[in-house]
Amino acid sequence: MAHRNARLTVHGRMLLIERVSAGRPVAHVAAELGISRATGYKWWARWRAEGPRGLLDRSSRAHRIPHRTPDQLVQQIVALRVERKLGPARIAPLVELPASTVHAVLTRHGLSRLAWLDRPTGTLIRRYERARPGELVHVDVKKLGRLREGGGWRVHGRDSLERRRARYRSRVGFDYVHAAIDDHTRLAYAEIHPDEKADTCAGFLRRAATALAAHGIHRIERVMTDNALAYRRSHAWRDALADLGATARFTRRYRPQTNGKAERFNRTLLEEWAYQRPFTSNTDRAAALPGWLHTYNHHRGHTALGGHAPISRVNNPAGHYI
Repeated sequence: MAHRNARLTVHGRMLLIERVSAGRPVAHVAAELGISRATGYKWWARWRAEGPRGLLDRSSRAHRIPHRTPDQLVQQIVALRVERKLGPARIAPLVELPASTVHAVLTRHGLSRLAWLDRPTGTLIRRYERARPGELVHVDVKKLGRLREGGGWRVHGRDSLERRRARYRSRVGFDYVHAAIDDHTRLAYAEIHPDEKADTCAGFLRRAATALAAHGIHRIERVMTDNALAYRRSHAWRDALADLGATARFTRRYRPQTNGKAERFNRTLLEEWAYQRPFTSNTDRAAALPGWLHTYNHHRGHTALGGHAPISRVNNPAGHYI
């Protein structure tokens, strides 16, 4: 593809060839098209040598790089990255190369970020995305400490008298935020419950399916969860799947690529809802969840969707944005 300041595109080059072929001097045609005489002769020479293929854009990459890092050092850099999870600054002294060179090698091999490596195995994580809405729905539960009336330490401060008194009071327990995320669209639905028992999980799944259907995802084919007993051995969960006509899928242990969308949603949930501002009560925080979910699904841009909101993929399953 020609750069944005290029005087000639493929069609402009063809125009040059047509005028020169008609018998006009290359220098005169080049002046008319606003290019140098050398550029005009370059395209004329390529046309004569290669025909129409010679007018296509070429890569500016050099044919030969005499001072390129030797393959033996490249293999050593990659091995240190994969086996020991070291960064460029720590690899550089071991191979006696500048850190910038090490970083360039890692970038060339797709290893420029440690977050892209699977920690236990050191293999490069391959991300995936299902082809259509409803093909796979991720379900997960996030455990969240309840708030006392008047708010927690985010309201009163870590060293406040209220926080010190709270240490001697009875515990207020936890909330369990059940969430369902569609793999293709990233459309999400969430509810807050006092537990994560099998009946609670099954009831949530049925309501999540209803909520997704209201947004245009009418059928759920597969549901992916972790290996909790409520999902593995529960008859209530199996009955809910059967009612929806869906099959169960389970995450592989220590493999973030399988349930990364659910984990990333949980992180966003905490940053933009639970910890977004100091809440004065647990009820106050719970009341803010539906509004945040609407913003997430309809207005918040998602980087994996090219900056579009999840609802745009429901209306446009192929993902062809205008």
